[in-house]
Amino acid sequence: MHDKMPLGFWACRFLKQLSGLPQVAVLLPSVEVLGRAGMNAAYHWHTLTYPHFNLEKEQLKTLKKVVKRFENGLPLKDLAQVIEILNLCAEKMNEQEAFTEPLCELIKLCGLPFQKKKLSDEVSYSVAVSKSIAQLAYLMRVPSSQVRIQICKCVVSFYNTESPRKLLSGYQPTSANYKIQMAELGGLAETLVLSLALVENQLNEKLWVLKALQHLSSSGVNCRLMMKAQAASRLCLYLNGVDPSGQLVFRSSEILWNLLENTSKEEVVNQLSSLECVHALKEVFVDLLMHGFRHYDRQLRNDLLVLATLLAENPAAPMIESGFAKLLIVLATFTEVKIPNPLVKGLKLTYSYEDFELKKLLFNVIGVLSKDPCAVQLLSENDVIPALLYYVKPNQKPGFHDWSAAQYEELQLHAIAILASVAPLLVDKYLSCQANTLLLVFLEWCIGQDPFFGQGNSFHGTGGRGNKLAQMRYSLRVLRSVVSLYDDAVNLNLCDQGAISQLLDILKYAANKSKEKEDAILLEIQADILFLLSVLCENDLHRKELFSYEGVDILIPFIQMDPKKLHSGLGHNCLLFSALDCLWSCVIGCYIAEDYFLEKQGIFLLLDLLALKQKNLCNIILGILVEFCDNPKTTLHISTWRGEKDQTAANLLIQLWRQEELELGVKRDRYGRIVDMKRPIASSFQKQQEVIPMPASCRSFAIMEISENIRAKLYSLLCKLGFENLPGLSAKDFVTLAIIRHYIDFKVGEVWSELCAELKEEFRPVASDEEALKVISEISEDTGRMIAALQTEVLESQHHQEIQEEEKAYTKIQAIHKQKEMVNKSWENFLTRTSNYEALKKAKRLQEKSIEASRSKSKTQNGAVHSTDIKGLGTTIGSGRLVTVESTPPQLIGGPLAVTDFALRKSSVCEGALKKIKRVKTLDSVKKDSIPV
Repeated sequence: MHDKMPLGFWACRFLKQLSGLPQVAVLLPSVEVLGRAGMNAAYHWHTLTYPHFNLEKEQLKTLKKVVKRFENGLPLKDLAQVIEILNLCAEKMNEQEAFTEPLCELIKLCGLPFQKKKLSDEVSYSVAVSKSIAQLAYLMRVPSSQVRIQICKCVVSFYNTESPRKLLSGYQPTSANYKIQMAELGGLAETLVLSLALVENQLNEKLWVLKALQHLSSSGVNCRLMMKAQAASRLCLYLNGVDPSGQLVFRSSEILWNLLENTSKEEVVNQLSSLECVHALKEVFVDLLMHGFRHYDRQLRNDLLVLATLLAENPAAPMIESGFAKLLIVLATFTEVKIPNPLVKGLKLTYSYEDFELKKLLFNVIGVLSKDPCAVQLLSENDVIPALLYYVKPNQKPGFHDWSAAQYEELQLHAIAILASVAPLLVDKYLSCQANTLLLVFLEWCIGQDPFFGQGNSFHGTGGRGNKLAQMRYSLRVLRSVVSLYDDAVNLNLCDQGAISQLLDILKYAANKSKEKEDAILLEIQADILFLLSVLCENDLHRKELFSYEGVDILIPFIQMDPKKLHSGLGHNCLLFSALDCLWSCVIGCYIAEDYFLEKQGIFLLLDLLALKQKNLCNIILGILVEFCDNPKTTLHISTWRGEKDQTAANLLIQLWRQEELELGVKRDRYGRIVDMKRPIASSFQKQQEVIPMPASCRSFAIMEISENIRAKLYSLLCKLGFENLPGLSAKDFVTLAIIRHYIDFKVGEVWSELCAELKEEFRPVASDEEALKVISEISEDTGRMIAALQTEVLESQHHQEIQEEEKAYTKIQAIHKQKEMVNKSWENFLTRTSNYEALKKAKRLQEKSIEASRSKSKTQNGAVHSTDIKGLGTTIGSGRLVTVESTPPQLIGGPLAVTDFALRKSSVCEGALKKIKRVKTLDSVKKDSIPV
């Protein structure tokens, strides 16, 4: 019986006996797998029954046989039993160190590819395998450096795709990623992260654990498991540990990067945001900065700086408290401002690519810190503005020991881009450094003819290859950032230096460039300039006069923009809005500019844009038109305008009103008449609002609603035009116009309605007040009913007019039909006379009687009477000198004249001088056909 037991059974049972564990039969490889090895196991089992036998030696011998048998890989079905043997050996190691080597050998077997008999074994044993692999990580509790390192080597081998050299008979290796998937399922990565606390003081073991985690962190599943164990904060604390090889920093930073890429960046940053982590990151960064000299050290330094930048984006990170923020600001500016600082004493940057990347990263840190209000003081104290303004100057040819042209341009553009973020925070410093002057001089160089060609290689250099557009773009962004503060000192400083005329020149330059080739960069430049002009000229008449003639000439083409371009995606929409805003701010309010705009038919262009009925354009255009109507010449231009199909401005405005009410959900019947007499112009959303008592200083919903749609502007504009004698309106338009005319009355009624509702919520008015409120409500309702009656009257009048026009049309049709009947009857009589001689004679007699009856009865005295009748004439038509014979055309009946065309042929336009000759011949032929009477 004992001869048939497998080797693994006896090894497991024997180890349990020595450990004092219950004797439970745990089956390992079957007899078929072990072959004769199982037969030898009986001998070992029998020898163990002798009391003086060397048990430890036999145990080790048995373990060696297990290792020897599975030296090419473990079968999946036996893996659980092997892991149990590993756990038993780990317990024996506490008493006998001799088990260390067999234990390591067994762990090494787990690193080999597992073997399966069936294709389904991978799925069938997945739970058992995942638990077994998880047990490997738990063996990190064994206080043996050799065992721990072997476990890490085993994990690393999971990512070795080499196929086994030899397979067990009837087995095949599992798929290459099987162990990796089972490690994810078993949570191996989380356990290894927790085991870092066990190897904290053992550098070699720690490095091996980090190496294993580095491989595991390539998976998103493992990274999420590691984050549960606070992997980011644990690894960051190890960064400044003692390690002559430098692997500690490298592997830790690599794992942190994998965590950032595969998990939530916010979660990783939150774990790194403790004061201890920031201090550790700062110390290792400074060490690499000061003492790193290898290419690898500089790269690692830059990687850590990126991590520091991510921390700086988190307001909760103690970057300022740790002094890290100040250090980074000083590093970013010390080469430009040349101010000695103990933090960077003895530091020299080279012009290598890694130091170039460092410089860009430091600039980027300044941009990130500028978003933190607490860092503004640091930015001011460390001369960030002068350092960034160092680059606001025309590009110079680089020296031998200097940045290349492309690198300098990239640094320049980056610095100017960061200046746009920092300048609004440090306005006083900005003005004291004469930044406006430097920027205007730099912009003058940008439109100059200097032979400079940008490289356009960087992100900030997009669209700037072979030109200076990138420099112009970011310089204008700086001006836009400070001008948008509406600081009088900044704006006055700009205008005193002639900024308005210079900006107009730059705008003209960009517009001409845009005609050659339109792109997003040029459109952005033009939009920024228009914004700058809007802010500078707003509320200042003198500046508007400086803008007037030249500015209006530049604005007109923008307003004439092809509407199809608004949806191109390049930025035409933004450019048009900027142009309209500039028109509102720079032209309106200055009669010189207004009159010149009117002369250029600007009002017609605005109405053409309004006729597009684009929701985003209507509001601003209507506002401009309302403001323009303060100029008495404007209303005439609006009344004169005609759109497609001879549409008038009044008709367009009324159509916009109907479209707006449709979107607001205002109730109207199918003819456009008022339905709700109490709240005739209330939107559906407005009716859904509950009554909320508010202080008198707060605006009610009825008042706030005015600014949320265009109805108030439409009413104001129609008031300027007048409600009488508006051309081009239909009855439906007059129905809508009646509502528009009483918009203010209805709006007042809404406010009173809200007031009454609020009073009833909190108070009970006295009798006199209640009566007054009732009268006011009735007046509002009466106005609604009056307008509804007027609308009905207009519709009835229109209906009556339509009926009259319909009757006129029918009368005309009847007259036409009667005329046709008379013509047909005349033709029938004519045919009768020509085909029936008796009918002809009868008609002749009737004709003669009519002629006789029409003659005067009085006789002429003393004069001869001459008869006008022609005797023997057999016709009933009036006699004359010539009679044209009408007959069937010869082309239809044939004969010798069929080929002739006579007078029917039309002369060609191209016949030239022969035209008159042919006309004479035609007349001769007509005369030949004429028969004299």
